[in-house]
Amino acid sequence: MNQQNKTPSSQQVDALIVGAGFAGLYMLHLLRDKLGLKVATIESASGVGGTWYWNNYPGARCDIASHHYSFSFSKELQQEWVWSEKYAAQDEILRYLEYVAKRFDLSKDIQFNCRVKSAAFDESSDRWLVTTDRGERYSAKYFIPAVGTLSSANIPVFKDQESFQGDTYFTGNWPNEGVDFKGKRVAIIGTGATAIQVIPEVAKQAAHLTVFQRTPNYAAPLQNEVLTEAEDQQLKANYDQLREASWNSFAGVPFPKLKGSALDDTQEQRLAHYEELWQDGGFSLWIGSYQDILYDKAANETLADFIRTKIRQRVHDPKIAEMLCPPKGQTYGTKRQPCETGYFETYNRDNVTLVDIKRSAIKEFTSTGLRTSDQHYEFDSLIYATGYDAFTGSLFKMDITGRGGLPLQSHWAKGARTYLGLSAAGFPNMFTITGPQSPSVLFNMPLAIEMHCEWIADCIAYINGRGLATIEAQATSEDDWLAETKQIADATLLPEASSWYMGANIPGKPRVFLVYLGGGQQYKEIIEKVAADDYSGFRLS
Repeated sequence: MNQQNKTPSSQQVDALIVGAGFAGLYMLHLLRDKLGLKVATIESASGVGGTWYWNNYPGARCDIASHHYSFSFSKELQQEWVWSEKYAAQDEILRYLEYVAKRFDLSKDIQFNCRVKSAAFDESSDRWLVTTDRGERYSAKYFIPAVGTLSSANIPVFKDQESFQGDTYFTGNWPNEGVDFKGKRVAIIGTGATAIQVIPEVAKQAAHLTVFQRTPNYAAPLQNEVLTEAEDQQLKANYDQLREASWNSFAGVPFPKLKGSALDDTQEQRLAHYEELWQDGGFSLWIGSYQDILYDKAANETLADFIRTKIRQRVHDPKIAEMLCPPKGQTYGTKRQPCETGYFETYNRDNVTLVDIKRSAIKEFTSTGLRTSDQHYEFDSLIYATGYDAFTGSLFKMDITGRGGLPLQSHWAKGARTYLGLSAAGFPNMFTITGPQSPSVLFNMPLAIEMHCEWIADCIAYINGRGLATIEAQATSEDDWLAETKQIADATLLPEASSWYMGANIPGKPRVFLVYLGGGQQYKEIIEKVAADDYSGFRLS
């Protein structure tokens, strides 16, 4: 039996971490190896990897370049690992995280195949009492959910959907052994970032693929390519400068071609700039084109129209092309821009059908498929690519209660609210890594995670070093931070979109902007100042 499966029924630990992806692994390394604390980690999967363990659907790939989407805390690790592609696929990122776990001997302190059933703050002992679905109990001074921002599935409810007799899959929990769609009639609901990766791959296998689209998406090409050994070595030789540029950038990835206002250039200059960035690929258009794209509707429309033109050029059937073109008034980039490889060309295939469910809504499921308002579609397999209950879904599943038995769901009944994205009032000694109202998904995630983990480790060292029992966000600090986050967001076009940044993809979820848009560099300065001011805005006891 593996050591991680020998956890006793009751454990006293300094810190309990939930999750073994990028965040959980680095948090464990810092607290155990740097601070010398006794740390336990709980992971629901059978191995490390977090989102890169579960999201092994066809075409799964990172949309941030490999040498950026990696840990920066160890120069030795940076030099040891060799990335094979500019944008790594899921299996390669998973191998990387498995290598990290092995290199730093992390798995021995991770309890796999285990979920938190409840986590309650006990005021008599100032400790977190945590139970698991396996009957184990933990008592921890610090409780650190490292469950990721996009890890709780969102499956929409349709009439009679349980009556479908075929195979059903969700992209966020794909079978480890994979799925063979050869000769099958397949349907997929959703055309977001994940679906845009899945659809071209499934279309190559399936006898027929029917895509049910609610909202067309602005997508730009990833422009992925194999990395040569020479390119890998050149990147590694310049890692110090690369990381410095990343930390000093808005999004944790430098975009050196970013210009001022799109409206200051002539149309000819703009189109040339957009074309160059289109060829560069990834997020170059979204974050690296003009500074006012996400602030000024007229500037935004210049890029939106450029992408519509590209879609029309790539899709042969004009009617299908128009279905795939976001209409005027749908702003570009206010939802996370999907990156694609051959997505639009997929609709030129004879075995692919696109259905607009805004025009022809899904009415009900049947045993052999589903019925829209004007037609019945039959298929053998169904894929839900319908996104996640971002930020809050995985936290709510753990039945977290703070002071006075206050459930986290009740505290966030009007929308998620934190101080700095790290802490919630009424929940002492609980730290949310890349939580709501932090840069999180709009910053290079491994660096965002490092920023939070290092801040949390320093905070714990401060508390322990002074013999203190608890640190807790003040309610007024939470109010102020929420207001600041909203003020920055409201200066942009992003809150206008019906996106998961606002929780708008979940019926009944309160609308609160969930991402700090001031940029990673500015955010880092803020949280470092809070720490330097003896954790201003927190109550220490």
